[in-house]
Order: sequence, then C-alpha cells, then structure tokens
Amino acid sequence: MMTPPAQNAASRNEAWTDKQVEEWISVILRTGVLIAAIVGVAGLAATLATQGGQAVHDSVFHGEPADLRSIEGVVFDAWNLNSRGVVQLAIILLLLTPVARVGFSIVAFAAQRDGMYVLVTCIVLVTLLFSILAK
Repeated sequence: MMTPPAQNAASRNEAWTDKQVEEWISVILRTGVLIAAIVGVAGLAATLATQGGQAVHDSVFHGEPADLRSIEGVVFDAWNLNSRGVVQLAIILLLLTPVARVGFSIVAFAAQRDGMYVLVTCIVLVTLLFSILAK
C-alpha cells in the first residue's frame, strides 16, 4: 500500500523541500495510474464477460456510441456499470493523473514562493486542460 510522505515542513510554516515535493508527486502519479489500471481491468473483465463470445466484425469501423463521447455520458454509463463506460472512465482517470500532478506542482511552487514556476506551471495546466477538453 502506498503511503504519503512523512508530515511535510509546510505544516510547520516552512517551505516544502524539493525532496518532499518529489515524494508527493510520485505518490500522486502512482495512485492515479493504479486507480486507472484497476478501473480499466474491471471494465475489460466486464466487457469480456458480456461481449467476449460475440463475433468480431472488423470490416467496417464503428465509433463509440454518442453516450460515450462526453465526460458526462462516460460517468453516467460507468455509474450504471456499463462495461464500455467503465473502460472509458479508466482512460479519463489516466488522463487526469498528469493534470493532478501539475495542479499539485502549482500549490507546491506557491508554497515555496517561486512565482516564475507558478506562472509557467499554470500555463502548462491551461494547455493540458485545453488539449483534453477541446472538441
């Protein structure tokens, strides 16, 4: 089981050290990937259990249904245990892992009072969110 780093210096009104920030970032990345993998494997198992015996028709490409083309639709289908929705949710969780890492980096750089890195990291966050959410 992953455990977060020991109590950080920020809780004692001191700036976080680079090592503490790196430890928290590694926890965030490992946790995000682990959760996405667990959800993905569960969705894959459910897909194989419900659709594993069906014949494959790969001569014509069929995209995802309309309900799986939006975040709201994916969350709704996953909540209702639709196996394809669960697999799509795993992909969304995997995409959100670096977003969480960058978001944490902004907080860490702000705690270290490093304005230039806060600005650059905010630009990276906006770019990431735009690339994920743009249609």
